[in-house]
Amino acid sequence: MNYIISGKNIEVTEGLKSAIYEKLGRLEKFFAQDTDVQVTFSVEKERQKIEVTIPMKGHIIRAEQASEDMYVSIDLVVEVIERQVTRYKKKITDKEQNASFFQSDFFDVDDDDDEEIKIIRSKRFAVKPMYPEDACVQMELLGHNFFVFRNAETDEVNVVYKRKGNTYGLIEPEF
Repeated sequence: MNYIISGKNIEVTEGLKSAIYEKLGRLEKFFAQDTDVQVTFSVEKERQKIEVTIPMKGHIIRAEQASEDMYVSIDLVVEVIERQVTRYKKKITDKEQNASFFQSDFFDVDDDDDEEIKIIRSKRFAVKPMYPEDACVQMELLGHNFFVFRNAETDEVNVVYKRKGNTYGLIEPEF
């Protein structure tokens, strides 16, 4: 795997790099040798945070973890990615598109504990034009952590969502 390691508000030491190579090396059994892995370390207040992103054709495997110790965060993020890959193996391994990202023997292993994704509820509602700020207010009134709406400025369907630290995010389509 090809590691792209960077840091925000932190110097990436040789110790952190070797921990990444060792711990994320456990994931090499899943991915092909030329798979890119983006690792970003950051320090926010007293929290040591790591974000790992593995872009693939049609999918992105991503996890972030934070703790008081960066090495603990590394261990946690590796567990999350390992769980994601094994749990959603059938969903993310379209043999024609993503086969080059994975080891060939990864396809051969049968997992009995694969869980099907089941949609148990469906909702329909009118998507009214509104501004993103109004959509945030509506989301708060409903008590949800995301809200789908038609942007009054662009006339496109957008999503606002609640982020950590009582901030908001906006998802806009890109064509």
